[in-house]
Amino acid sequence: MKTLYIECNMGVAGDMLMGALYELCDQKEKFLSDMNQAFAPYGVTLSVEPAVKCGISGTHMRVAVHGEEEHSHDVLPEHIHEDGHMTIHAQEESPTHDHGTQCCHEHVHDEDTLMHSHEHTHDEDTLMHSHGHSHDEDTLMHVHDHIHDENEHTHTHDNNSHHEHHHTHAHTSYTQILEQIHTLSFPSSVKDSAAAVYRLIGEAESKVHHSTLDQIHFHEVGSIDALVDVTGCAYLLFLLAPETILCSPVHVGNGFVHCAHGTLPVPAPATAELLKGIPFYSRNIQGELCTPTGAAVLKHFVTSFEAMPPMNVTEIGYGMGTKDFAAANCVRVFLGESSPGSNTAPSFDDSVLSISCNLDDMTGEAVGFATELLLQAGALDVYTIPIQMKKNRPGILLTCICEPKDRERLTSLFFLHTTTRGVRYQMFDRAKLTSEIETCHSAYGDIRIKKNCGYGVEKEKAEFEDLKAISAGHNYEVSLDQIRDTIVR
Repeated sequence: MKTLYIECNMGVAGDMLMGALYELCDQKEKFLSDMNQAFAPYGVTLSVEPAVKCGISGTHMRVAVHGEEEHSHDVLPEHIHEDGHMTIHAQEESPTHDHGTQCCHEHVHDEDTLMHSHEHTHDEDTLMHSHGHSHDEDTLMHVHDHIHDENEHTHTHDNNSHHEHHHTHAHTSYTQILEQIHTLSFPSSVKDSAAAVYRLIGEAESKVHHSTLDQIHFHEVGSIDALVDVTGCAYLLFLLAPETILCSPVHVGNGFVHCAHGTLPVPAPATAELLKGIPFYSRNIQGELCTPTGAAVLKHFVTSFEAMPPMNVTEIGYGMGTKDFAAANCVRVFLGESSPGSNTAPSFDDSVLSISCNLDDMTGEAVGFATELLLQAGALDVYTIPIQMKKNRPGILLTCICEPKDRERLTSLFFLHTTTRGVRYQMFDRAKLTSEIETCHSAYGDIRIKKNCGYGVEKEKAEFEDLKAISAGHNYEVSLDQIRDTIVR
């Protein structure tokens, strides 16, 4: 079975995982071209930089928004004073960081996009006091207990020198993020995965801050930076097409990390919320190693968190961070076969959970909306069946098939977006054929072919999205069958 194994001995951040996956991808130019074209309207440039950590060569993915990367600051023990005040010295600030925290603040807004102003004055006792909004490569959110009416964000510093600078921090709602995702020019499965990852982040933040998804707002720069990481990982996994994704327990780091309005313990609260159900640990490395974006990507895509199984490894990728530690600051990913293929014996069996309910008082639009949300949240399949209910009422049986670990999260969506007062659970054993993707040539370009085998059966089928894209590129004057007939096997 084609297996991807993610090793998180030094945690995981979105750009580091993207770098490791990029090293495995055999369509590197296409990936970079598609990503930069899709995010060009947001002023984003995605580039590849070689990096070396502890003698190991790998790839750092540089995500620049209007030419700048995001920043974060870990807090070392010697920088926390007895009164709880924190000082960050100038030489400890690095131009770019991979690991950072996600600061969420709830806004009371009069408009969808707001800017705000603050003035900070620092005395001479502090060489450099962290202030304002400290961003990382992950999504930044802010909770304020006041209404923002100003249009400028101004900092004034009095510390041996005087300077003033202006920021404009726009904020983007969760709904606007979803709209941005679905306007990107990527396959629907990539966009659905990105939306599902963002929902995980938003749900974690809203739970930590006793808020709702509607009240969560993302800093414009931070959200685009994280969106590139999330979409990049989803797109690379789409191109790599592993049958299963496994992961090691996650090292989260130790100590504290500085956020927009305070110092948070590692893992940060939202990260800890996302890591529920995922084995993680902390050791003596000071700093935040696992970011919210990294945790959310793992939670959505990984099938199982376990020690690496016996694998016939064919490719290894290293995604590098920019910080230096005693251990190599990287995410390592292995691609290979976890078990020999067989046409006569089952090569993969597992169990899936069915969540269902009966509905007789919802409109078709509302049922369709609930179905879409369940799929975006990571359900394996969602379907409806017409049924006859009590009092001779026609109704709908809504069923969601998912992985058992997603039970609680998807159940909450049933209660939130349908009228049901209860759901039913049923576990099913499942047998599966092994799957692999092979790219074949045709008169109209390359087309991916899905190949399946097991139980004495072999099947193959051209990827529908590829056929559809080719037909659209020829103004739908070429049928799907005509395209299939030209495939060279």
